[in-house]
Amino acid sequence: MAEVNLRHIVKIYPNTEKKKKDNSKTNLKVTERGVIAVEDFNLDIKDREFIVLVGPSGCGKSTTLRMVAGLESITEGELLIDGKVVNDVDPKDRDIAMVFQSYALYPHMTVYDNIAFPLKLKKVPKEEIDKKVKEAAEILGITEYLGRKPKALSGGQRQRVAIGRAIVREPKVLLMDEPLSNLDAKLRNQMRAEIIKLRKRIDTTFIYVTHDQTEAMTLGDRIVIMKDGVVQQIGTPQEVFDEPANLFVAGFIGVPQMNFFDARLEKEGDKFCVKLADAVFPVDEKTNEKLLANGVSPMDITLGVRPEHISLQEGANTLKGTVEVGEMMGSSIHLHVRSMDQDVIIIAQTVDMDGKHIETVSYGQEISFSFGAKVMHLFDKETGESLTK
Repeated sequence: MAEVNLRHIVKIYPNTEKKKKDNSKTNLKVTERGVIAVEDFNLDIKDREFIVLVGPSGCGKSTTLRMVAGLESITEGELLIDGKVVNDVDPKDRDIAMVFQSYALYPHMTVYDNIAFPLKLKKVPKEEIDKKVKEAAEILGITEYLGRKPKALSGGQRQRVAIGRAIVREPKVLLMDEPLSNLDAKLRNQMRAEIIKLRKRIDTTFIYVTHDQTEAMTLGDRIVIMKDGVVQQIGTPQEVFDEPANLFVAGFIGVPQMNFFDARLEKEGDKFCVKLADAVFPVDEKTNEKLLANGVSPMDITLGVRPEHISLQEGANTLKGTVEVGEMMGSSIHLHVRSMDQDVIIIAQTVDMDGKHIETVSYGQEISFSFGAKVMHLFDKETGESLTK
């Protein structure tokens, strides 16, 4: 069990390709000192908290994790574990354990010996090793595989062994670097559930890295969303879903992705409204108060609305569109609608509360749709920042 504090952490790599054009997929800053992979990272992690670092490839999340592990040096800033600065402490002396994407099991050893290996290195008595290995195997449901070698196991079973090897050490901090990315969709779902059960049974602090926002939303007490080495937002899964700090977070969190529209924020007296095409949407009272407090003036904005918050309805003050694609998902259908010269995704239910099928729309059909005041997200068109932060 441990608290972990990252204070103004910076990671700079030497720029070895100064003369070449930057053809990377990210927009990392390049300075005279080199390429900034992680910039001014600040985070206080509570004892036994489950923190998830999430973002696209190359955003700096794995680099941050490796700095906590001691596998990467810290260019600037301080890393504290239980109040002690550990920047220069060897990985083996940090009392942390790490589970890698590739499992990193010893192929010539049995499952039992793989799990026991770190304890044997520490010269733990045989009886204690046996007790801890069997306890870990029971927690992870791999007792029957203790005599097998890794090649005789499935991907999910190998991942359990890798986790077992980490938890027998009873580390203060357990680091997990995309541990489920090599599994198929069904196994990923199962292993997510196993990890949730695991964190309730062991007293340790978790730092988990993933590019999968579904994993982040289901596992994390708090989520750290990163882009190009910079933290975009830190919050609970519900907070980052309900109140995204900027356009990147809004588009990254949520499946399908949030719809974005070019709109106009207007003000009459002390009341704001959003004008979109021929429709006018008054903002809700809470949003109105924040806009007033932030001194926002009428302006062109980017309006965000999630697909699940749009409803099909006729009448005044609605938007028009033509159905181009319908993706049947069972109890709902994802409609791709051409409206206002863009693709708008709407999630429509196919079954009502009594289990009766609702008549669905078809390809080429003209529809009307709308949304409520409380589901609108307003962003500065220039900066991409939320206007209601």
